[in-house]
Amino acid sequence: NYDRKKRLVNSIQIIVFHYTGMQSERESIKRLSNPGSKVSSHYLINQRGKIFRLVQDRHVAWHAGKSCWLKYKNLNKNSIGIELSNKGHQFGYTDFTKKQIVQLISLSKMLIKKYKISKKNIVGHSDIAPIRKTDPGEKFPWKFLSKNKIGLWHNLSPQLLKKYRKKRIEKKQDKAQFIKHLNKIGYCVSPHANMPIYSKIIKAFQRHFRKDLINGQLDLECL
Repeated sequence: NYDRKKRLVNSIQIIVFHYTGMQSERESIKRLSNPGSKVSSHYLINQRGKIFRLVQDRHVAWHAGKSCWLKYKNLNKNSIGIELSNKGHQFGYTDFTKKQIVQLISLSKMLIKKYKISKKNIVGHSDIAPIRKTDPGEKFPWKFLSKNKIGLWHNLSPQLLKKYRKKRIEKKQDKAQFIKHLNKIGYCVSPHANMPIYSKIIKAFQRHFRKDLINGQLDLECL
């Protein structure tokens, strides 16, 4: 499941993390290599930390779907997709294993170096497709990865942030500022998004940066 024409090396700008969201590793590999499913990824890491290469880097794998991040639209052509074997929200979402994360760090560092990928372009599926997707989910260790120079994280103290939790945002300009900053990070948010869409985008942001409370509501902590 990939485009036969090879892409240019410098078109590879983004890494997207996914979970498989299926009952078993065997099912996941079957689906990711079944022509009928029309989905794939470049790599899959099983729970024991074994890495499967499913599609060569230079080929476009079909993992991102309809998506957007910064100036990029429909990210398949600009990204490498890495799947982590996990049942996901539908079948009993569990923590990712230590072996998975160790191998993910190793693989990501190799790809970052090889393709000169910027920290801000290391994202989850729900960051680039928040209306449709929730993976890799709130159990994905973004903070830990950032300590290994993979992806973005903030440097604010958890104690300070908790003071602002659930404090409502009342002013229109604060909401506008939040949307502006989301777009600056890379999320694609229209200032005219309706409430259900806006709420899903906030949830995607919370899954990435505030996993303690994912309620889809903007508060001072998120801002």
